[in-house]
Amino acid sequence: MSTFLLVRHARAGSRKNWVRDDRLRPLDARGRKQARQLLERLDGQRLDRIASSPYVRCMDTVQPLADERGLAVEQRSELAEGSTRDEVFALLDELAGSAFLLCTHGDVVVELLGEEMKKGELRAVEREGDRISTVG
Repeated sequence: MSTFLLVRHARAGSRKNWVRDDRLRPLDARGRKQARQLLERLDGQRLDRIASSPYVRCMDTVQPLADERGLAVEQRSELAEGSTRDEVFALLDELAGSAFLLCTHGDVVVELLGEEMKKGELRAVEREGDRISTVG
């Protein structure tokens, strides 16, 4: 059994109003505030690694936390939109044994948990074999 932190990227404004490549869509003002709030919410929480979808909105969600902790954000395609449960499980196997946080997208959250998370929401998640559940 292993436990890790999972965050859905913070708010990034409207997808339909963004005319460029969606992978480049940044956080909006509310999303930047949500990203800064992660610092307070995780104060005192051990973190060895931070892995994120390479999409700008995910990277921007965890970058302030990474900066504060002196950690690099590891860009992982396994966390990008459209990723499968098996792809994320392979990443979980790779990260096992460390204290880590993953930042991903709503569709990947549903793949893992079978339910949605709000933008910017943080959960402690437990994996036992092929089962994943929220802690607490």
